[in-house]
Amino acid sequence: QVQLVESGGGLVQAGGSLRLSCAASGRTFSSYTVGWFRQAPGKEREFVAFIRVRDGSAYSADSVKGRFTISRDNAKNTAYLRMNSLKPEDTAVYYCAAARMRLPTASHMCDYWGQGTQVTVSS
Repeated sequence: QVQLVESGGGLVQAGGSLRLSCAASGRTFSSYTVGWFRQAPGKEREFVAFIRVRDGSAYSADSVKGRFTISRDNAKNTAYLRMNSLKPEDTAVYYCAAARMRLPTASHMCDYWGQGTQVTVSS
């Protein structure tokens, strides 16, 4: 079992940056793929990016490519989402999730979830 705790959200002006962290418990972190998702008010949860912890291969949604970077630190059992050039439409609750057997580009592919962290981008 994996427990995930996100941190790093907050209020930032448009054009600013934030780095979200996802700290994982458990000794099998390297066997998972960690994904970031977000959910804005009144909208469905959407995929942002994932990274395969074992080898670092990653993939991002088109809406964030070139602005967001996903990474991980295996020694710290932590995944990160660096968000640059933030826009008001990036405002959402950001969740990290872990998938054991899939490359998670949709919510139903994930086995474990964190509690979420709020990101608010003001114009």
